[in-house]
Amino acid sequence: MPYELPMRVRDGEQSTMEDAVPVDAVGRRIVCDEERATVRYVGTVTATKGMWLGVEWDNPERGKHDGSHQGVGYFTCRHPTGGSFVRPKKASFGVDYLTALRLRYEKEREGEEITISSRTLEMVGFQKLTKEQRVENLKEVALRHCEIWGTASGTEIRKTTPDVELLDLSQNLLSSWEALAAITEQLKELRTLQLGYNRLTVPSDSSTLTHAFPNLRVLALAGCAVTWPEVLQCACMWPRVEELYLSENNITELQRPVDVLQSLTHLDLSNNSITSETLTEIGHLPRLVTLNLTNTGLTVIEFNDVPPGSKTAMFPALQKLSLMDNKIAEWRVVNELEKLASLVHLILQRNPVMDGERNPQTARQLVIARVGQLLQLTGSEIHSTDRRGAELDYIKTFGMQWLASGGHWEPEKNRPSADFTTQHPRYLTLIQKYGAPEESELKPEIPFALKNQLLTLTFVCPDDMDRKPIQKKLPCSMVVQKVKGLLHRLLKLPGAELRLSYTCSRMEGIEIEIDNDLKTMQFYSVEDGDSVLVRWS
Repeated sequence: MPYELPMRVRDGEQSTMEDAVPVDAVGRRIVCDEERATVRYVGTVTATKGMWLGVEWDNPERGKHDGSHQGVGYFTCRHPTGGSFVRPKKASFGVDYLTALRLRYEKEREGEEITISSRTLEMVGFQKLTKEQRVENLKEVALRHCEIWGTASGTEIRKTTPDVELLDLSQNLLSSWEALAAITEQLKELRTLQLGYNRLTVPSDSSTLTHAFPNLRVLALAGCAVTWPEVLQCACMWPRVEELYLSENNITELQRPVDVLQSLTHLDLSNNSITSETLTEIGHLPRLVTLNLTNTGLTVIEFNDVPPGSKTAMFPALQKLSLMDNKIAEWRVVNELEKLASLVHLILQRNPVMDGERNPQTARQLVIARVGQLLQLTGSEIHSTDRRGAELDYIKTFGMQWLASGGHWEPEKNRPSADFTTQHPRYLTLIQKYGAPEESELKPEIPFALKNQLLTLTFVCPDDMDRKPIQKKLPCSMVVQKVKGLLHRLLKLPGAELRLSYTCSRMEGIEIEIDNDLKTMQFYSVEDGDSVLVRWS
């Protein structure tokens, strides 16, 4: 039998199903018409009969007011239209953990229909029990959307599911960390805990609940309406947590974690409105490898502890950073990412700085050239030829600015201004790597003028000396695949697999492979007058 909640009865009246509510109803969570809410008031309302629950909805669009009725304030809401009054008979206060467990697993195994509040439960992504399996052997328990409020079972959970390592309690009716701890303290093997879209009040002394999460490594709190100070206040409960997922919360200004979260390797802050200036407050997390800042409203990232061209002490272990769907509009922000000592994977799409370039490939090349240690950009691997082409194009693109700022082909006279080196902190490093650009390469192109986008190329077949070189003018934007198609027709090699490379006067003795059919000739920094070597098999 499900645990029977203690009931509250209005003075002098007989209890009915409409009136009956738990004695600790205020602060408890309910579900009503498939929407979740927190009870803020229990009692009568002016000019009405019977008992009401004053609730604050998780979805403020579901409400009608701020907790007031006819000028009388009964409770308060964070949102001016987040409150409503509902009859107790329309609200479900849920079930306890073991009841939900039996409904989800034991009855499912017996082939019975599983419903809570007239709603069929779904089982997605977790193991189902066969007739030979036992609940006691479960290592993964999925109780998402089961309307669990807590437990009143003593030590029964420890006896029933002693080996649970992963527990999903997302979208339930948990109202406090204390109520959750009464469950998890009995699951000594628990490593992964998913709590998305619950509303958990913060305990006055979080340290008293540390015993309930001794081995927790992964914690998901998406959509729990928590703030960053609340996260830090609770963090002492999870001393060994390594992955923390905090998407869709009320996180705005970050503060530095002191003596907490020091084992964190993965932090997801996506879909929060974070103040850009506070980002560096989490820069001293020593083991943080992955940071997700997708859709956080960021405009600026600055590491002011070091000058351009140096490595910051912040985020020392950070390897993967997602800045997708933000408001980054200036290349100086990308320059700042070069200061991150361990960064090798960057996700930057759907930012103004990327969308502002006419050609997405140009934006990609600019990022590669500005952040020298990247191995992946937006999930795509950066090959050595990608980097070489991007960096050579970068040298030529900004060569005129370099000269105008005081740059010079002779090293002893090369003194570009501080303003130039701030805008292009890698430029001098790239010159040392490839050499300074020649004057002929720095002639500014007229935008959109076709004649200035044509390359005169000589195609040579080094393995067949009887074939004469062929000279053609091609647009620099022509993809390699189309170049190969042209060569098939010119060389009359319909069944051959072509392999291309090129040589240029600037890099004598070096043959650069053209190994991606979907890239443009410009991508490989092929220049007017270069020779393209054609081989086939």
